Amino acid sequence: MFKEFREFMKRGNVLDLAVAVIIAAAFGKIITTLVEGIIMPPIGLLLGKVDFASLFYVLDTSKGTPASLAEAKQKAIPVIAYGQIINDIINFLIVAFVVFLIIRYVNRAKGKQEKEVTTKECPRCLSKIPIKATRCAECCVDLG
Repeated sequence: MFKEFREFMKRGNVLDLAVAVIIAAAFGKIITTLVEGIIMPPIGLLLGKVDFASLFYVLDTSKGTPASLAEAKQKAIPVIAYGQIINDIINFLIVAFVVFLIIRYVNRAKGKQEKEVTTKECPRCLSKIPIKATRCAECCVDLG
């Protein structure tokens, strides 16, 4: 079983996946900071000085109505904190868009590499000849 695991770890795909996970974690932190620190403040300002991360709905008003999410948590008042989900959805959309752009770039790069085959080898002299040729220009063999 250890030998099988070692063979699994030797594959290049496992290492590539590990690197991708590490880079994705770091990239996620950058996107979170971008959304919370740069994108959401102007949007909140345009919508009337709203901080999305602190938006909430009070479920039980018997203990009073808290002025902030922090106060609700401190007083153990049940609330639905829907503002953070708005931030997380924007985070997800940005990450998904960036991943889309990366995959689009990679697919275009692959398309350029996989050019159409225009030549073949002569079976007799192994010289390169056009794919549609019926006779080799070097050794004059009929390709049929």
